[in-house]
Parts: sequence; C-alpha cells; structure tokens
Amino acid sequence: MTAITPTVPIRRSGTLRDNRTLRRFLRHRLAVVGLAIIVVLTLACVVGPWLLPFDQLHIDLRARFAPPLTGAHIFGTDPLGRDIAARLFMAGRISLLVGVCAMIVSIAIGGTIGIVAGYRGGRLGTVLMRVVDAFLAFPSIFLLLALASFIKPSPIMITLIIAVTSWMEIARIVEAEVRSLRERDFVLAARMLGLSNGWIMFREILPNVAGPIIVAATLTIARAILLEAYVSFLGYGIQPPLPSWGNMLNGAQQYLASAPWLAIVPGVAITLAVTGFNFVGDGLRDALDARSDNG
Repeated sequence: MTAITPTVPIRRSGTLRDNRTLRRFLRHRLAVVGLAIIVVLTLACVVGPWLLPFDQLHIDLRARFAPPLTGAHIFGTDPLGRDIAARLFMAGRISLLVGVCAMIVSIAIGGTIGIVAGYRGGRLGTVLMRVVDAFLAFPSIFLLLALASFIKPSPIMITLIIAVTSWMEIARIVEAEVRSLRERDFVLAARMLGLSNGWIMFREILPNVAGPIIVAATLTIARAILLEAYVSFLGYGIQPPLPSWGNMLNGAQQYLASAPWLAIVPGVAITLAVTGFNFVGDGLRDALDARSDNG
C-alpha cells in the first residue's frame, strides 16, 4: 500500500498542514485581514442576536426611522421600528449559511464531475465537459433568476439554485488538475496493484487536488453571498419577514434619501463578507503554490 502513496512534494504543496504553507499564508497581509473580517463577522452574526435587547421581529412604532446610535439601537431602526442590528445579524446567519451550503453543494457536483472527466478521459470525459460548456453558455445570473422565478423561494431552494449555477467553474478547474495527475507514478502504481478506479480517483488523486478545490471553495462562498443578495434584492430570493442582507437592501431602496443607513448597513456587511472571502481565497492560492516560497 505504501507504494501508491503520493510523493511527499505533492502532498506537502497541497495541504495547510505544511508549516511552510501556513507561513506563506500568514505573510499574505490581505489574506490575514480577510480572515479576521470573516471571523469577526461570523461571531457577530452568531453571538450578536443574544447580546441585543431586541429581536429581529420586535416592532416599536415610536422608534421608527431612528438613526444609528439612538439609545439601544446601535444601527438605528427601519420603517416599522425594528432594530436594524438584530435584523442584520440574523440576516447574516442566513446569508452566510446560504453561501457555505451553496459552496458545499457546488464543490460536490463540480468536483465529482471534474474528477471523473479528468481521470477517465476519452468519450466520457468529452461528454461531461461538453455538458459543463453547455451550462457555461448560459449567463449564470439569468439562469439563476429564471430558476428562482419558477420555484417557491426559501433558504434551501435559493441555496440549491445558486449551487446549480455555480459548479461549472469548479468542474473545469478540477478536471484540468486531475488530467495532469492521472499519469503520475503513484496513480500508475495503484493501477498495477489492481485498485478500483473509484479508489484511485477519490482516495489517491482527490487529496492532491485539494489545494485548488479549497481556493475555489472560498471564492464560491463569496460569489454565493453576492448572488443571494442580488436575487433577494430583486424580490426573487428570501422573503420577509425572514431577513437576509439582500431583502434588507430591497426594503431600503425607497428610503435612500431620508434614511440612508437602511441601505448602508447591509451594504457594508455584504461588502465586508465578499471582500473577506476573496482576500482569503487569494491568500490560499498563493500559499498553496510552492513556487511562491522564497525561503
């Protein structure tokens, strides 16, 4: 069994367990900033609602349109007198959860198709990649809106719709990586030992393409958060009273002149989340590339 274990350089260049990889990541200042943003934002969304004196559905008509830092309303209130901070943190739970779950589904679909197409090649690989090309031929945002308009919106359905329109790039990345690895020595040794194709693909090759998949995962989360906000802003996504950053922006658009904080607060949250995940993705891409190590 030891004869089919990938060589040390392959394993070490594609995993965060390598100390050099971690050092390269920590040297990437924007990646560290992005990671800090994600951690703070996630903690705020998880713990924040428990620390506030109001929940996201509490209505106080006497406090309508209260500006930020008014009493206990740190981010102000909306047209119904609901606390924006409470709604922002609960919306963050939903938006971040949609992003993470959409990423998991996208990685599962795109990764499986990419591994099979890259390893098997031939007619099967060609057919699978032409299916990927067919999906890519449709602008993803229009495909997303078309699917959302025919399906009853809910967090689960929005997550699945985003995943269905986001797996193609992952499949292409994984297919290219697997195609470059399928003739390596450890794969040939596994074939000589009579191991099944499934074992070789998912137990031998998959760990060696973990680096590109991890990078794609972080960027997919950012894209999913942005798509959810876009669809909800247009009214096809998550519906009130369930809050999301997108439908908070939708409800704020008619008050931009009189109460701009209604749009600024969720807009800043979306910007921070997307920027943070993009920074982390860039840092991981550099850290997992052994050629970037000058030490």
